[in-house]
Amino acid sequence: MKQNIKNMTLAAMFLALGLVLPMLTGQIPQIGNMLLPMHIPVFLCGLICGWQWGGVVGFIVPLLRSAIFGVPIFFPTATAMAFELMTYGLVVGLLYSISKWQCIRALYRCLIIAMLAGRAVWGIVQAFQLGLSGSGLTWKIFMTEAFVNAIPGILVQLILIPTIMVALNRTGMVHFHREHPTAVSVEHDT
Repeated sequence: MKQNIKNMTLAAMFLALGLVLPMLTGQIPQIGNMLLPMHIPVFLCGLICGWQWGGVVGFIVPLLRSAIFGVPIFFPTATAMAFELMTYGLVVGLLYSISKWQCIRALYRCLIIAMLAGRAVWGIVQAFQLGLSGSGLTWKIFMTEAFVNAIPGILVQLILIPTIMVALNRTGMVHFHREHPTAVSVEHDT
């Protein structure tokens, strides 16, 4: 019960960060689109609180931000981002929780896989939405929007998230593990 309350509180904090961080780049939307500040709290939520919380926070943040601030535009941007960020939180949290070693190497592996999965989901949702609205999503537009324009944000995420996790490990708020925490070690007496 105590862990659930802790995760709920942390998830609420990550949700609030997801709402507030984009305000730092809000004056220049092109910079916000490149730095992807809403993604960072979702990744951290998935890693720290677990895939369930990461997925929920990821889905809610863009929709709530659109409802409160009008940015991102609800359709098609916020709706596609909801599925993208949900995928980030789910995938990074799930992969990291089942990693044999919870360390920097596993963290990078999980982040990169989650980033690829989230962008693929974004592309699928955008293609579906834009197909319904009459304009299409071409391969060139997908690659530009999902990867080329996002390179600065991807680099920030790959630097900042592991740095935060290392700092939290040093403070004892998160723990890197050599083996999966539920793994049973067998010791032989000799």
